[in-house]
Amino acid sequence: MTPLHFETLYQTEWAELETQLRTILGNRSNKKEAAEIDGERVAALYRRACEHLALARARAYPRYLLDRLERLTSEAHQVIYQHRDYGFARVRRAALYDFPRAVRAQAAYIWVSTALFMIPLLIVGWVVYKNPDLILSVVDFETAAGFEEMYSEENVSTRIRDADSDWSAFGFYIQNNISVAFRLFAGGLIFGVGSIVFILFNGVYIGAIAGYLTERGLSSNFYSFVATHGAFELTAFFLAGGAGLRMGHALIAPGRNTRRQSLVLAARESMVIIYGVVVMLLIAAAIEAFWSSARWLPLPLKYGVAGVCWLSVIAYFTLQGRRAD
Repeated sequence: MTPLHFETLYQTEWAELETQLRTILGNRSNKKEAAEIDGERVAALYRRACEHLALARARAYPRYLLDRLERLTSEAHQVIYQHRDYGFARVRRAALYDFPRAVRAQAAYIWVSTALFMIPLLIVGWVVYKNPDLILSVVDFETAAGFEEMYSEENVSTRIRDADSDWSAFGFYIQNNISVAFRLFAGGLIFGVGSIVFILFNGVYIGAIAGYLTERGLSSNFYSFVATHGAFELTAFFLAGGAGLRMGHALIAPGRNTRRQSLVLAARESMVIIYGVVVMLLIAAAIEAFWSSARWLPLPLKYGVAGVCWLSVIAYFTLQGRRAD
């Protein structure tokens, strides 16, 4: 069935539903007129419109047709279920349902992003661990020496940050992490190439530092520092990179839509993920500034909390909002 035939066949039902919705919305203050509306008919038309939307999506019909059906079903759903989310209720719904469901919907891109990050990280980390001089191929001598000093035993035992320093570090981590996530996401506008380059670079950089510090015997200090906030920070980077790849794919393969329409649709699907990424990075920055930097905490406690954080993040994206699905 062609899109034109499809639209002609069901145009009457859509127009009737639109008329009914306008009548309902216009007469909410008039209970007598609202009572005369055929609720069963509106519900039936709403279910039919949902079926038509599913068919249009499955058949990759033009964007204008999908936009009309999406708007129509959304308005009808709001009217039928009298559901309005504002303020805290909207934030709560985004956290409990929209964010994890959006992540699962873009799981393929996020897995690719994760692989592009982790594979170079592990390979470069192993190579630098076996040949520590190769660290200079990734960073300069001053940077390598700075990391070695930062995680040295002497520095760990003598350096105690005050409250002002913790807050300063918190602000720095927010700025740095969000800038990295923005590059991972916005790089998708260069047909995905920018996102791929930034993902690979960050994987190589972190892998090289980890391998170098491990070879220097500083693994305990380094991994106990990054383990906890890494659950939120690294996951947020994977998500931002995946959203960037989704944008790039929309430009490379727009399907029956124009590139502009495809990009708008991809951005709309990805924005809830980006909002979630920002929140995760705020959490990561707080943990990094006030927990990870606490040198007096015993290592078993740090690793135990890190394990809880990683399991919580995995469970959240795997299970949360499944009933809504």
